[in-house]
Amino acid sequence: MQVEVKTFEELGVEELYKLLQLRSEIFVVEQECLFLDLDDKDRSALHVLGWEGQELAAYARIFGPGDSFKEATIGRVAVRERFRGAGLGMQVMKESIQAAKRRFGPINIALSAQKYLRQFYTDLGFTAEGKEYTEDGIPHIRMVLYGETRDQ
Repeated sequence: MQVEVKTFEELGVEELYKLLQLRSEIFVVEQECLFLDLDDKDRSALHVLGWEGQELAAYARIFGPGDSFKEATIGRVAVRERFRGAGLGMQVMKESIQAAKRRFGPINIALSAQKYLRQFYTDLGFTAEGKEYTEDGIPHIRMVLYGETRDQ
């Protein structure tokens, strides 16, 4: 998989179309969540695009500290169904973590994980915090990957 990290301004029209199509395919259709994906946050995000040839196979978006949570945030993590099980989700997450560290330094990274993906994120070093909650009808848990700045 070829991975690119781009700001909103760096995205081409075709790339933007493909990432919105992938997110809609997974979060709206597959998971049957009626929500406004075009949340006006994409303009301030870094977009992580995982390509298999000309097809967008995996995606995530990153926000800086204070944009969503006090920590940097990774969200909208998606892998096209036909590419699942090949490690692309892990690869796009590792690339997203590295991109966040390059952009923002050794900071904490938070995410709102779907409960069934808790072990996936734990394997990447994230720690579950707080109680489970429901978001868009799906059980979630807050998880944090602590950077070098964490008091231990």
